[in-house]
Amino acid sequence: MARHFVIVGAGECGARAAMALREQGFDGDVTLVGGETHLPYERPPLSKHGMLAEVFAAKTIATAERLAEANVGFRGGVQVAAIDRGGKRLLTADGTALPYDKLLLATGASPRRLPGVEGERIFYLRTLEDAQRLRGELLPGRRLAIVGGGFIGLELAASARARGAEVTLIEALPRLLSRAVPEAIAAQIQARHELAGVKLVFGDGIAGVTSDANSATVALNSGRRVEADLVLVGIGAVPNISLAAEAELEIDNGIAVDRHLATSDADIFAAGDCCSFPLKIYGGRRVRLESWRNAQDQGSLAACNMLGANEAISTVPWFWSDQYELGLQIAGLSDEGASIVRRDLGNGASILFHISADGRLVAASGIGVGNAVAKDIRLAEMLIAKQARPMQASLADADVKLKSLLAA
Repeated sequence: MARHFVIVGAGECGARAAMALREQGFDGDVTLVGGETHLPYERPPLSKHGMLAEVFAAKTIATAERLAEANVGFRGGVQVAAIDRGGKRLLTADGTALPYDKLLLATGASPRRLPGVEGERIFYLRTLEDAQRLRGELLPGRRLAIVGGGFIGLELAASARARGAEVTLIEALPRLLSRAVPEAIAAQIQARHELAGVKLVFGDGIAGVTSDANSATVALNSGRRVEADLVLVGIGAVPNISLAAEAELEIDNGIAVDRHLATSDADIFAAGDCCSFPLKIYGGRRVRLESWRNAQDQGSLAACNMLGANEAISTVPWFWSDQYELGLQIAGLSDEGASIVRRDLGNGASILFHISADGRLVAASGIGVGNAVAKDIRLAEMLIAKQARPMQASLADADVKLKSLLAA
């Protein structure tokens, strides 16, 4: 009897897993189930190119023709209500039962909500519809208030200014990107946003948000009020774990998986934004990553391991953000570092190397125009994977090629 593998979540991770199953030679049935009616599409452009393109269009990951050619059954607009682990089947909201031999949960994450903050003038960004609705409002002269100084908020601030909207960004902490990048890089990003005319408010929390059909007001703890035509809330994301939790799978900052992406049920795997996993190069530390590359890598890995490969997670975390002409790239986990070594690449580009207490390179954060830091960040990523301990003087010296350190 042919085996049936089912993937819940038709984003980057789920679509990549479906195609990888075919690439690995799996000849059983593959069903890709998505809650949205759209074909699988990429989410990163929604806050960047999608906001600025002359004609808004989703960047499709897998066309209907490609899915058909790979014999992947795509079922869009399907809400999965429950996992029947004993019966090895999914139960959908319309009462349909979908049997599986192996199941992959690639359910992603959802925007963290501000309690009670909803309304016609309040926006969150996750889906294609969210982006289309927001883009239609970002007109010259419109007043946009952004709550949250993380990547989504900053990327949308840059896009909104490019479209001529007035932007006020409110961050409760003392600086931008407090948990994501070193202070020096955050200061460079702040300066660029200020140059673009973004009004930045730091160290002030949200007391409340009120809105009507035409406008919104953000009340801050200090008593200040920010009047706006629309409010974008970008305060992080929460993993979509309800299916797994109700099925009594282990949960730990997401769906808990082992180094092979298997959950506490051997026939159920999880990958991408929804899961937490151990990273060997950081002593088995359990992390959850919300990034395009992680979703793609884990989709491929999950497919291999659903077929019995038993390959362990070995990739180094990597993230990027584009704001104005600046490109930011981060490899590794910067909070593992005890000290920082700076390398200036010229023309305003630089890389900060994060060094552990025992001298190991554990992360690299780079910023510059366009892809100015891309090559060196890639080489740093390889050094991190090798758990290298390069001389700090060599890291600081731009005349010393990182490739030579990799070969050492």
